[in-house]
Amino acid sequence: MFEGKTILITGGTGSFGKEFIGELIKTYNFKKIVVFSRDEFKQDNMKKEFTLRYGAEKMKNVRFFIGDIRDKERLKRAFYGVNYVIHAAAMKQVPACEYNPTEAIKTNINGAMNIIDAALDAGVEKVIALSTDKAVNPINLYGGTKLVSDKLFIAANAYSGSHGTIFGVVRYGNVSGSRGSVIPFFKNLVNKGVKELPVTDERMTRFWMTLDKAVQLVIMAIENVTGGETFVYKNPSYKVVDIAKALLPEAKIKIIGVREGEKIHEVMITKDDSRYTYDYGDYYIIYPNFEWFNFEKSFKCGGHRIGDGFEYHSGENEDWLTVDDIKRLIEKYNLE
Repeated sequence: MFEGKTILITGGTGSFGKEFIGELIKTYNFKKIVVFSRDEFKQDNMKKEFTLRYGAEKMKNVRFFIGDIRDKERLKRAFYGVNYVIHAAAMKQVPACEYNPTEAIKTNINGAMNIIDAALDAGVEKVIALSTDKAVNPINLYGGTKLVSDKLFIAANAYSGSHGTIFGVVRYGNVSGSRGSVIPFFKNLVNKGVKELPVTDERMTRFWMTLDKAVQLVIMAIENVTGGETFVYKNPSYKVVDIAKALLPEAKIKIIGVREGEKIHEVMITKDDSRYTYDYGDYYIIYPNFEWFNFEKSFKCGGHRIGDGFEYHSGENEDWLTVDDIKRLIEKYNLE
């Protein structure tokens, strides 16, 4: 799939980008990887870290390209000769987006438009955009901008024609152990000797998703996308209070109230989306509902349509993690 291909990752120095690029280096015989991001310090650190980890020979075909997705001309330059684009760059922090709404729009919406235009003009084969549960029935600005971004990438297939660039979306929630997630937050408090851990609401649930599985979701999407699909992995759910119990069994739980823009459960598929969603065992595909979409031509065999009114969210799930399960997973993945 990646044999002889050039792959560009926007936001390539982030948690996902580093995991994804590491997987490409270890597993695939690619032509070139382009790490596209705007922070030269992070790029320099990543280059040194990866050279030590994988060796100078493996890094010969990994290029670091300074640029901002807000700059269409820079994107056009970066996309020249690129086969696949993975779009991971975004403003992701909910409070930062709420306080700086115009900046979030410039990055998450205008940046998406720039990537679409640059990909079409450069003749990129496939573009996979990373989305979030917060784009589903959004209640904060971050979710609102990502919803618009998703719609833009799906609709872009109407402009590329039958032999042009293929655009698709992958959707997942908070990555366990990633920067800003609850595990490192709780661990930091426990290391400081705190005996009372704050939880916004005792009913709060989330899906358990690790970086390696996020990478596999994107690879699967690149392999299977025909234009306009949204890919959603199935994941186990957990209660946030059980994370606290797993990290500090004797901890007291202090309920502090739901924060602005925060949901009780992560929602991946809405009831309205269920009419166009098919179950493929380990994952779902939400197909686009547009006149231009040729369902018979694009449908992936092996799936069955889920019933109307189905909603996939972390509060109603067949697969749940216990406190002991969470302990084992934190140790297995060495989550900090």
